[in-house]
Amino acid sequence: MTNPDRPASELAFSQFNPSEWVIDGNESIALSIHIKGDRLFKEDSPYQTVEVFDTYGNGKMLTIDRMVMCTEADEASYHEMIAHVPMQTHPSVKDVLVIGAGDGGTIRELVRYPGIERVTMVEIDEAVVRASKQFLPTISSAFNHPKLNLLIDDGIKFVKEAADASYDLVIIDSSDPVGPSEGLFTKSFYEDVYRCLRTGGVVTVQSESPSYNPKAFIELNQCLKQVFGSDRVHCYLVFIPMYPTGMWSLTYCSKQGPHPIENFDYNKAKQFAKEHDLRYYNADIHKAAFCLPTYVQKMING
Repeated sequence: MTNPDRPASELAFSQFNPSEWVIDGNESIALSIHIKGDRLFKEDSPYQTVEVFDTYGNGKMLTIDRMVMCTEADEASYHEMIAHVPMQTHPSVKDVLVIGAGDGGTIRELVRYPGIERVTMVEIDEAVVRASKQFLPTISSAFNHPKLNLLIDDGIKFVKEAADASYDLVIIDSSDPVGPSEGLFTKSFYEDVYRCLRTGGVVTVQSESPSYNPKAFIELNQCLKQVFGSDRVHCYLVFIPMYPTGMWSLTYCSKQGPHPIENFDYNKAKQFAKEHDLRYYNADIHKAAFCLPTYVQKMING
């Protein structure tokens, strides 16, 4: 029988079995996620280790090299914010390029818009797509959509070879800047992204956590400002409980395009979020996400 006088912290640690937890962290901070039994999927692809686990309380979870990519419980936070912030700001998106996004959640959100004519998705690792299709069907539900052209290829190479002014929207849905994603955090890559954007086009980028990976966060923000111009780069925040520190950043950039707040139609976004029963994104969150804590402002403004 449990002793009611024992501290709750002591009870928790006494039940800790390292083999039942996935730990995502660095040398200074980590997040532990309790998993059920054996992993559901594991493959050492030519690029990385792809795994799927079932968790207690958060549904199934996709990891790459033991970094959490998404869980069923909170994936909507990330996918809705990386897709709907630009889509609710740009007046007319027809051609979209998505780099990464192997779990399919970003694609699921994009195909909610009937005005989009084509979505080209370039994912380097077929194992991520295959694992997501098999074990994360609610996230990967749009992989067979007729507007999607899914390419298993190197996104850096694809952008370098893309024609000028090809896309209205580019979404960089990458993992952390290690392994095959490292090249997605360089100035030369974003110069190619800028070139293949149409005038008036926009980009949203996974831009790391100010608290978990401050060096990468600052360096990427500086890189984007060098390419797009300081007044065209806007950091915004999203809260994802299953990512270390819980607070993550995305960044909105434009090529002489709309401002994410000044050109934002509040009522249109409010109606869209209601019609699609979105779990995280709404019109108020869109505006509030660009209100940065003072310490984050100092990090990117010097």
